[in-house]
Amino acid sequence: MVATTSIGAFTVALASWAYATSQAQPGVANATSLPPQAVVVDPRSFAVLGNNGAFRQSSFTEFLNPTNATPPFFQVFDPGFLRVLGPSATIRAVAANPTFAFAHEAPIWVPSTDEVFFASNDGGALGGSDIDHNNQVSSISLKEVAAAIKAAGWGPKAVNVSVTKVCGSSTAGGRASVWGRRNDECDGLTDGRSQLDLPDTVQMTNGGTGPFFGNLVLVNSGRGPLPPSVALVNPAPPHNTTIILDNFFGRQFNSLNDVKIRPGTNKLFFTDVTYGFLNHFRPAPLMPNQVYRLDPETRAVRVVADGFDKCNGIAFSRDGKTAFVSDTGATGGFLGNNQTEPATIYAFDVDPKTEAFKNRRVFAYVDTGIADGMQLDADDNLYAGCGDGVHVWNPEGTLLGKFFLGTTAANLVFAGDHRLVIMAETAIYFAEIAAKANKLSFP
Repeated sequence: MVATTSIGAFTVALASWAYATSQAQPGVANATSLPPQAVVVDPRSFAVLGNNGAFRQSSFTEFLNPTNATPPFFQVFDPGFLRVLGPSATIRAVAANPTFAFAHEAPIWVPSTDEVFFASNDGGALGGSDIDHNNQVSSISLKEVAAAIKAAGWGPKAVNVSVTKVCGSSTAGGRASVWGRRNDECDGLTDGRSQLDLPDTVQMTNGGTGPFFGNLVLVNSGRGPLPPSVALVNPAPPHNTTIILDNFFGRQFNSLNDVKIRPGTNKLFFTDVTYGFLNHFRPAPLMPNQVYRLDPETRAVRVVADGFDKCNGIAFSRDGKTAFVSDTGATGGFLGNNQTEPATIYAFDVDPKTEAFKNRRVFAYVDTGIADGMQLDADDNLYAGCGDGVHVWNPEGTLLGKFFLGTTAANLVFAGDHRLVIMAETAIYFAEIAAKANKLSFP
């Protein structure tokens, strides 16, 4: 669509914000200077489009980019986004394969090796996985990313680092390969990065978090009759894998989607949804779409929230008192998209005794696509992978801005302070920003 961006009044707001900030934090007065890749979009500039306005007809195929900036860039809707970005923020692609949706979900940063693990699209477009084929778990080295960025120089120039692919049991027995080789050409490869050996019990990985007591936590959607599961995977040799749950009192889950550890509890909370069935790789569902709590020690599992169309991403505030769950009912697999269904993030209070989710309320409704994977930063700003990139809301639910990619971002993870790694299906983006990370590794 086309709209005129009014900058004058918004610049005053930016200046006011920067002045107030500089009084409390000396040395940040230059915050009025937008990062070179940032554009300002004053909400007043498109609040009224008029009788002949170019209104969007689809939240999935039509994006709000009134400045016609070229992705990737930062779209600033509120002065608070500058606190997230800082004056020298950059974003660029660091790995890409246009023929393979290798970077879909389950991003986990491992501090000890400075790697990010992630999974390919399970059952979706360009994923190369279906009822007969498992999806792919891979990793990138952020040390290699840093070296490539240093060589390329400051700015948005893309780099393309190698990706270590973990060959599942349906390909070559769990060994690793790198770009430029087929999945069945894994024998004998040793590129110096972590090479996991995942067993048949890990099928269609879709969610991940941690490390948790040093292990990756993977939730898996299952495939055909093979059950969805929660797995603990050692990212270091001997890469042992332990399945800690694969049923609810004897019934298989639908297809597990996302997982987080509630701060201060060491309990796992995960979403279960029917996307495996809707993407033709799981049987018809046996239970409602729900959020579960799992005690990894006792293996006790129970429902803590229900009433969703399709519960998807999950996240917690820093203190663990507030839970966020995205409902992605607007996208329905083989049933297609329906914009009248939810594309909504809900907030809940977490009961201090039972840990049930209560006092449900709307936190945000997504303007483009749906909110998939979610993370919070150290200031409790919420980040979500959406249809045009990553959207960022403050704790009150105000949309601050976007990491605008012009394509879907399914998930993201902070790799420590000031580094954000974004899964964008056929590419991985790396943003260097001012925001600090929320803790995901426990204990």
